[in-house]
Amino acid sequence: MPWVERRGGSVRVRWDTYRTDPETGRKIFDSKSRTDWTEDQAYDYGLDRESEARNGRYVARSDGRILFKEWAWLWLSAQELDPTSIHVYRKRLRAQILPQWGEMAVNEITTMGYRAWMQRLKRQYSENYARDMRILFGMLMDDAVSHQPPLITASPVPKENRRRGRYVRPTREKKVEVPTGDLHQLAENAFEVWGFTGYVFQLTKAYTGMRLGEMFGLRREFMGGHWPASEEDDELREDALKRYGGEDPMPVMRVAWQYKYVKDPDRPEEKGVPTLALPKYGSVRTLVIPPFLADLHKQLLDSHDSEWAFPAMSGQNLLTTDFHTYYWRPVRDGSKKREGRYSRPKLPAVESFKGKRIHLVRHAHGPHLEEDGVSDIAIEERLGHVVQGVRGVYRSVTPKMERQITDVLQKRWENESRGKLTA
Repeated sequence: MPWVERRGGSVRVRWDTYRTDPETGRKIFDSKSRTDWTEDQAYDYGLDRESEARNGRYVARSDGRILFKEWAWLWLSAQELDPTSIHVYRKRLRAQILPQWGEMAVNEITTMGYRAWMQRLKRQYSENYARDMRILFGMLMDDAVSHQPPLITASPVPKENRRRGRYVRPTREKKVEVPTGDLHQLAENAFEVWGFTGYVFQLTKAYTGMRLGEMFGLRREFMGGHWPASEEDDELREDALKRYGGEDPMPVMRVAWQYKYVKDPDRPEEKGVPTLALPKYGSVRTLVIPPFLADLHKQLLDSHDSEWAFPAMSGQNLLTTDFHTYYWRPVRDGSKKREGRYSRPKLPAVESFKGKRIHLVRHAHGPHLEEDGVSDIAIEERLGHVVQGVRGVYRSVTPKMERQITDVLQKRWENESRGKLTA
């Protein structure tokens, strides 16, 4: 049972934590003092703490006395994450979270303090930036609760309640309808910027919806008629040859890798090392392609001997170039006529992409397929999305669906390319 004593102008209560010191074998007690307590209030407080201790819910003040900065680095070192994710978490901790909470004990962080901090972030930064900070801080606090022994009894980060406060409609990047002709104009501009390779690069992105890192990581053995015969996995090669070969074959390519910079978490200031890694979400997949694109791929591979499907103008991988400045920007925004060694004609801007990310070329692929009646599950699988729930468990893409994809894409190409440069 707790006991109460007066000490000066305060009332102090001590209670049994139902723990023992492993070195001495003595019971461990905890205590708390307040100046505004009566003896009865202090006694009731002690009873509540003993009840929590008996039922395994009690967190001793000493348990949560670890400073937040110590907990944050301990937590980060225990995560099994991609080095790039570790690098991102480290940056977010250093930028906002540690300056605010680093010198506080984990069990001193309150919900009101957290809310005031979030309001400040939302006023000063973008909604997405504040959300990223909330998610990381919430993970740290949730794991402090589940830690054994617990550092805190409950997270100070309240669960998201969509009904609380004034509704704010989420802001989304404005998207416009993308005519197929605009995708072809991007390809023609790319032809002038970096030749036939650029032309096929832009059409491949438009007619497959591949991510940019996947385009950088595409190797010659996965396209141009080489795959699936080049596949090292015997079972996968046999299944793919059976599905896509035969009397009426379908041309295919394989998205096996992405090429990206992988950072060393211990050297956050460095750019990182170019590395072949699995595609985002592990979305390795086979893409059927229309006949015109299969022919372009064969012509492209015959035109160079690089290991990469789309080498840069220097012959190196596009990842190691300033791709957005020297390749994508003039393709989307147009450029003036140039004379001399690096001459090229005036390039028209493509209005639907002017000033925008190349990733939006991928965004156009799904709606185009949907307009032509392609199954939604086939579109999601083609884009490498994780299909959630029962739909993802019980539905699959059939060869008939894939045949429809090649047909509608070939038809789009033929309708747009009549009378235009084809290669």
